[in-house]
Amino acid sequence: MYTILSIFGTRPEAIKMAPLVRLLKETNGINALTAVTAQHREMLDQVLALFEITPEYDLDLMRPRQTLTEITCRSLGGLEKILQQLKPDLVLVHGDTTTTFAASLAAFYQKIPTGHVEAGLRTFRKDSPFPEELNRRLTGTLAELHFAPTARARDNLLREGVPAESIFVTGNTVIDALSTTVRPDFTFPEPILNQIDFSRPVLLAEVHRRESWGEPLEAICRAFRRLVDDLQLPLLFPVHRNPVVREPVTRILGNHRKIHLLEPLDTASFHNLMQRCHLILTDSGGIQEEAPSLGRPVLVLRDITERPEAVEAGTVKIVGTDEEKIYSTARHLLETPEAYAAMARAINPYGDGRASQRIQEAILYYFDLRLERPKDFAPATQPANEAETPF
Repeated sequence: MYTILSIFGTRPEAIKMAPLVRLLKETNGINALTAVTAQHREMLDQVLALFEITPEYDLDLMRPRQTLTEITCRSLGGLEKILQQLKPDLVLVHGDTTTTFAASLAAFYQKIPTGHVEAGLRTFRKDSPFPEELNRRLTGTLAELHFAPTARARDNLLREGVPAESIFVTGNTVIDALSTTVRPDFTFPEPILNQIDFSRPVLLAEVHRRESWGEPLEAICRAFRRLVDDLQLPLLFPVHRNPVVREPVTRILGNHRKIHLLEPLDTASFHNLMQRCHLILTDSGGIQEEAPSLGRPVLVLRDITERPEAVEAGTVKIVGTDEEKIYSTARHLLETPEAYAAMARAINPYGDGRASQRIQEAILYYFDLRLERPKDFAPATQPANEAETPF
C-alpha cells in the first residue's frame, strides 16, 4: 500500500485536485490522504464541501492581509511536521500557488518525491503572473513526476531539461470537474442570478491578479462601465474580498442598475454562470481553460498568458489592461455575430474529462502497479459542436 498525500490551499487548486483526490481514494493499492494549508479559507471550504472531501490535515493558515513570505514560512513549518509524521511515498501538488511551491520544498527537504499536476505552464517572464510564474518553475525543478496538461507544456519542460520519462501529458483536471458541476437545471443560491435574462447577452467579469492592482484595475473597470452604458448590457462581477480589489471596483462600478457586484461565488455557481453568460472578461488562468469547453469566448485582461493553446484555437483573445482596447474588442464581439461565433466554437485544447484517470494510471505505473505507460492526451481537431451565436 502506497501513501499519497495531496496538498493544496486555494480554491482553484481544490477545484482541479478534487476529481483526482476522489479517484485516488477509490484506487486499490493507494492510501490517498489530503492536507490543506487553507491559504484561502472560506473559498477553499466551499470546494471541499461540493466534492465531499474531508482533509486529514488542515493547517488553517489564512490570516488577514497575509504576505507571501508569511504564507511560505507557515506552510513550510506546518507541512514539515506532517511529512515527518506521515512519511508518504509521494506528495501531489497543483499548479502555481505559494502553497504549491512551499509543499514541494517541504517534501524535498524530507526526501519525498513530488508529483506536479498542471506542470509546464510558462510565460517566461518572472514577474507575469507574479508570483505564479516563479512558483511553477521552482516546483518543476523540485518535482519527480510532471503531469503536463498539454503537449506544449510537455515541450516547455523538455526544453528545461526535465527527463522525458518523467513527463505525462494528461489533459487538465478542471475539465473533469466541470462534468460534475455544470447542469442545465442548476438553480443559483443567489436570488438575483435566477432573475437574469440569459437569453440576451450578459457579460461576466472576474479580476483579481496582483499585477492588475492599481491603475490597471481602474482602467479595466472604466472599460466595463463604458460597455454597460453604451450597449445597455448587464454585467455580473463576483468581486474578490481583498480590499485592494474591492475598493476600486466598488468605487467605479457600484450603484449602477445594470452592474451586479456579487460576493465571491461557490464553484458550482460560477461554473454554471460561465455556461450561461455570453462573454467572459477576466485575468484568471483557470477560466481560460474552462470556458472553451463551454463554448464561451474569453477576453484575457493580461498582457501575456501561460495558456496559449486556447488563443491559438481562437476561443481566447488577449487584450491587456488598456481601457480602449478592452472596450473596442468587447464591443466588436458583441455587435458582430460572425466574430462572436468564430470565437465561440467549442474546441477544447485542454482536456476530455479523463485527466484524473491518466494521472492515476501514471502514478500506478511509477509504483510498478501498472505495466503499461499511459497514453498521452491529444485534443480533438474538430469542434465538439457548433456553438450558436446568442444574437
